[in-house]
Parts: sequence; C-alpha cells; structure tokens
Amino acid sequence: MSDQPSSVTSRIPGFYRERIEERLRTMIETGLLSEKSAQHLRDGGRLTLDVADRMSENVIAVHGLPLSIALNFRVNHRDVLVPMAVEEPSVVAAASNAARQVRMTGGFFGEATAPIMTTQVQFDDVPNPRQARARVEAERERIFKVADEAIPGMVKRGGGCRDMDVRVLDEEHGVLVVHLYVDVGDAMGANVVDAVAEAVAPEIREFTGGTVGLRILSNLSIRRRVRLHCEVSADVLGGPDLAEGVVKASRFAELDPYRAVTHNKGVMNGVDAVALAMGQDWRSIEAGAHAFASLTGTYKPLVVWRRTESGIRGELDMPLAVGIVGGSTRVHRGVRAGFELMGVTSAGELAIVMAAAGMASNLAALRALAGEGIQRGHMRLHSRKQEVHENARLQTKAVERGGQ
Repeated sequence: MSDQPSSVTSRIPGFYRERIEERLRTMIETGLLSEKSAQHLRDGGRLTLDVADRMSENVIAVHGLPLSIALNFRVNHRDVLVPMAVEEPSVVAAASNAARQVRMTGGFFGEATAPIMTTQVQFDDVPNPRQARARVEAERERIFKVADEAIPGMVKRGGGCRDMDVRVLDEEHGVLVVHLYVDVGDAMGANVVDAVAEAVAPEIREFTGGTVGLRILSNLSIRRRVRLHCEVSADVLGGPDLAEGVVKASRFAELDPYRAVTHNKGVMNGVDAVALAMGQDWRSIEAGAHAFASLTGTYKPLVVWRRTESGIRGELDMPLAVGIVGGSTRVHRGVRAGFELMGVTSAGELAIVMAAAGMASNLAALRALAGEGIQRGHMRLHSRKQEVHENARLQTKAVERGGQ
C-alpha cells in the first residue's frame, strides 16, 4: 500500500457540517496533497479551457460536477479518503454512512487479480474453422512473440501477452475469434491491447484464411477482477430485523433480474462516482459490470449479502479495469489531487477502493429499503438541491425586475 502519513484517518465526524473552506483545510492538513494540487482545490478545482480543449473535441466550455470526499472507509487495514464526483448528494452521504458501519468490524477486505485485459481478433469466411482453431493454437508462442513486439514499452515494464483462446462462433459462416490476454500493468490498457490486436491479425490470418474483421479490446475484462468482503453486526446495522431485511433484499436480487439491475445500479452509484473523480473510463466499467452480471444467461447481482451469527456478510465479485497512469491521470489536476488524497500506488489498489465504494453504496441502499424506505433520506438531501433551484429562480426574477 501507499506510504501515506500514519496519522491519516477517514473518520472525520461532523465533516458535512463544516463550511467548504474548513473541509478543504482538513484535506490539506492530511499532508497528502502537493502544493499544486492544494492550490487547485483552493481555486475551486476548475478545469481550465486550454486543458479541456486538449482532452476532448469541439470544446466550448467546461461542465462542472461537485467533487466530494466519502469518509469512514477502511480498506485492507488502511484508512482511505475516497474522492467522488457526482451530482446526487445521497450517494456520498450513504456510502460514508455504510462505510462507518463496516469499519466497526474491521472494514473492507479484498484483492484484485493481475491486470489482464482481453483483446479480440475476428475472422469471417474462414474455410474450415475447427481446423483453423487447431492451427492457431499450435502457433501460440509465435503469436505471443508478435504481440509482445508490438508493445515493447509494456513488456519492458513487466507486462505482455500471457494467454490465448480461440473460439468458433459460427461454423457455417466461418466466424472465428481469437482472444489474447495481455498484462497491462498499472494502465487501463485499451490502447495497449488494441495495438496487440492490430499487430497479430495478419499473422493469425496465415493460419485461418478468410478475412480479418474487428481488432479491438473487449470491455468484459473477465480476467481482471476484484473481489471484496465485509461484515456488519446486526446491532450496528439497526437490529436483527434490519439485518434480515438486507439479506432478503439481496436474495430478491438473486431471484429476479428486474430487481438485480437496480441492486447493481446501487453498486455502480459508488463505483462510477469514484471512477469519474479519478479520471477512469466509467462507460467501460459500466458495460463490463453489466455484461459480467449476465454471463450465466440470467442477470445476477454483483454483490450478495448473507446472514451470520452476529450480523451480515457481503461478498462482491466484478470486473474492474482501471489505471493509475495514462489518460486523464496526467493532464487533469483535479484527478491528480484525487490520487494524492486516496494514496493508492497501483491499479489493483484503486480497483479495490472503487469496489469498496460500490459495496458501501449497495449496503446503504438495501438498509434504507429494509428500513424507512429509500425516499425519506433521499428526498431530505434532494430538498437541498430544490432550495438552490428556488434561490436561483428568485435571483433571476430580481434581475429581470431591475432591468424593467
């Protein structure tokens, strides 16, 4: 894990009651932020137009989102400050509250698998797909050599091609696809594996015949997963009835895809908010998560909760392809500030923290559903946004009257 100061704690009671200036001062006092990042946050965390113009196309302005810190997270024995970029206040409040409950029994514990991304090379009109599959499999070492030669920098850093699958998708029409599994280190890895697919396609065609089709990564990164577990005592959760309610709600999601998709949306509330704050490709993460939930042929929950003698235990398993190098992590000062505050030193650590945020968000939603219902707390926080809207409306009217 990171070498962050040992005094850093994610347990900051009353943080939400402080003024923004005081909250920011508390973050700076952790000692985690560089002076440049601290100044960026003091200035409101605004993305400058020149940086925005380099990041995207046809830029005309910058569209802002609130940047918040979710508190109380303890992940693999380490307190973590979790940046979240999200417009919905209940996401941050709910995740922080659930994390507080989880930390009382030790926090979240998990692991990330090796950062293996999947890329696909498709072939059409292959004369004899089954024979072609055997020929490709027999030449795997030759194909791996070509793949690694296409990404020398990644190989030098310890990555490279690790495995291969060959699948016949349609024997009648000769559709065959080759999967290459590439270790991409601390990168998200899309560009790396796309380069591999482009490089090996002509080589593989020698063994398959037919025509080369698509050469691109799959966002179902089945070999790049994160698995977490945590426990919460029934007393902390609110009593045995609430514990039973959470478990029953989880079981409902296992039985019914209509419920499971909303159950998983609760997970992604946390994951996506952290992904956006940390400059990750949240669209890829979303696509992979929902595809993974459907792999059995029936859409299933990403996290399940079971009753224990003292409370409940949750277990999460999902693909999570993230990176701490490349993309927005270099050019966006706010993203760099997020990395400083979170203190992660590898893509695997980032994935674990993001999954913990998703697990906390899901737990908070299930607890609310099993108790007072989702609307009471949600609408209490939503009313704050309504007040902002009403104040803006009144100010606009006042300006209009002044101009008459």
